[in-house]
This record gives sequence, structure tokens and C-alpha cells, in this order.
Amino acid sequence: MNTKKKTTPDFETAMLELEELVSEIEEGNLSLEESLKKFEKGVKLSRICQQTLSDAEQRVKILSADGEQDFDVENSDTDDMDLD
Repeated sequence: MNTKKKTTPDFETAMLELEELVSEIEEGNLSLEESLKKFEKGVKLSRICQQTLSDAEQRVKILSADGEQDFDVENSDTDDMDLD
């Protein structure tokens, strides 16, 4: 039984892989079957990137909404803030 776990690449890794796939396909040296396999992988990587960006956008919206209500720039003490 194969116990390999598939892990989702982070955004930067997925983008690099996607760029490489696009270059390989654009070169035109692949068979139709190879091109389709690479295209399929590219679609999966594209979806990962889109989801990651969507998640990041949602986090920014949440943080921005919280900041509008709770954050006062003039009276904030950034030395005491834990940014991690």
C-alpha cells in the first residue's frame, strides 16, 4: 500500500511550477498527451493559487474591518504589539 501523502504546495512553489509548465507547453516540443497532462497539472496549480489568494484577500478584509474599529494610529504603542 502506498502511504505517500500529497501535500499542497505553498503559493510561491505553485506559481513557480505553473510558470515552468507554461514554458514547457509553449515550447511546443511535447506530444499532445504530454501537453494535456501538463495542462491538467497547471489547472490544479492555478486553482491552488486562486484559493490561496482568495484566502489571503479574506484575511486582509477581516483585519481591515477589525482595524477600522479597534486601531487608533495616534495612540497605538507598536513596541508592545506581537506581530507573529
